[in-house]
Amino acid sequence: MIRTLLATTDGRILPGDEALIERWRREAGSRLWIDLQGEPRETERRLLEQFDSHPLAIDDAHRERHPPKIEEFENHTLIIYRGISSFDAQLNYEPQQMAFFLGEDYLISLHPGRAESIERLFAHDGGPLLRESPEHVALRIMYASAGYYLNSLLEFETEISDLEDELQLAGNDRLMRRIVAYKSRLVKMRRLFNYHKGITQELIAYDYRHLPRENPATLHAINDVFERFERLHSLTQMYYDICGDLVDGYLSISSHQLNTTMRILTVITAIFVPLTFLAGIYGMNFAHMPELAYRYGYFIVLVVMLVIGVGLLWVFRRKKWL
Repeated sequence: MIRTLLATTDGRILPGDEALIERWRREAGSRLWIDLQGEPRETERRLLEQFDSHPLAIDDAHRERHPPKIEEFENHTLIIYRGISSFDAQLNYEPQQMAFFLGEDYLISLHPGRAESIERLFAHDGGPLLRESPEHVALRIMYASAGYYLNSLLEFETEISDLEDELQLAGNDRLMRRIVAYKSRLVKMRRLFNYHKGITQELIAYDYRHLPRENPATLHAINDVFERFERLHSLTQMYYDICGDLVDGYLSISSHQLNTTMRILTVITAIFVPLTFLAGIYGMNFAHMPELAYRYGYFIVLVVMLVIGVGLLWVFRRKKWL
């Protein structure tokens, strides 16, 4: 799907398709946003070449799973980042690669599927932002996309709080598998947000021709995007640490329970060792054992064994081993 927005010099916002490109070329001072959703690569390449896009930039935009980055060329600036296709409170998310070709008075966005941040701008704020400058549109898309990540991450806080309560009440291997799965997803997200934070740090630190820092509105928009990605990165790091603490806590509880069980088994063994020793001695079949001829020998041995068992039990309780 190819759709366009044209901000004319007289302040009007015109939605349309490829036909608006010719009008944009004829009308100096107008600004154009072209959004390519799920178009074949041949179509995207043909259109990008019409805007004198650099071949290496086109190759990067078409490369699958390209790390997020920003790179300046002679006629445009390329921004590649990971948008969001779906995300829920269990951190099940499907990112999609998005690319921006940002020129002096145009923006071309490429993405394979539906992007909520772009849909929202096309429906509401895209026109006024395009009237200001194309870079405002690109920055707002990134800002809105980060907002979807942020909302789901904040919902995950409730999930992880419930997990913590469940682990304290009845920890088991099923809960541990869920926590480990969350840790794995958080590692991937942390790496992704670190890339995005690096992009916005570059925008703050260096002057890009098509993202001028001397424009206060542009610098403010860049700072907003940076702060949002920085918060996403810090949240994923915090949740990762919490999940790690939950794993360590569960292992500590399991280890303590195992130690308690082993201590009880050791106490039981310690009590029965002397009793087994006595039983072993008097279980030997020798003819000249003096106690065998004694009438009350059996009962005396039983009493001795009982005294030994009770005495050891008292000692272990006194030492609080039981």
